[in-house]
Amino acid sequence: MQADEKKKLRVMAYVDGSNLYFGMIESGARKCKWLNVYQLMKSFVRSNQELVGVKFFTSRITHNPPKEKRQTNYLEALESTGVELIYGSYHAKFEDCRECGHQWVVPSEKMTDVNLATHLIMDAHLDVYDIAIVVSGDSDFVPCIEAVNTTFLDKSVVVFFPPGRHNNSVAEVARANQIIGRPKLVESQFPPKVVKVDGYVLEKPEGW
Repeated sequence: MQADEKKKLRVMAYVDGSNLYFGMIESGARKCKWLNVYQLMKSFVRSNQELVGVKFFTSRITHNPPKEKRQTNYLEALESTGVELIYGSYHAKFEDCRECGHQWVVPSEKMTDVNLATHLIMDAHLDVYDIAIVVSGDSDFVPCIEAVNTTFLDKSVVVFFPPGRHNNSVAEVARANQIIGRPKLVESQFPPKVVKVDGYVLEKPEGW
């Protein structure tokens, strides 16, 4: 290994899957859902840095077979690039309309925020990275971002906001911040078909 390679700063990415997904949907980037997150993160890495890992925090959808299938397809595509998937839990609460009797499902994610915050702090303690990229606009991450930046003075936590998810309180505690623009999302799409290591072919869900 050459001397200049040894000096490269290690970059680890922590992606809040739900925040990224809904940021894209609400900002009109719905057609960018077949997103290669590893490629997206790598596109931000500079010549004096190296991407050592991407952790994607999400929960498995339940009570909706078509959505479950699309999500499984996508998560397997992410996993094929080396992205580490870390799951919280997905709770489906049933609500009833008193007037018409109609029942619908209200989804709720649990533990994903806690998981991301825990990994961010533990990986700093274990010296996994020099720079951490947090992809989220959720203000729940303010305490853990601030904790790393003030406790581990040789490390930096920066924040990449999903489209439409800029948050001033998060920006204030990050060492740097920027919004992920549509061009980056468009450039970082998976091909229509993704071939896994075992040869299985994953296809882009219809409408994505």
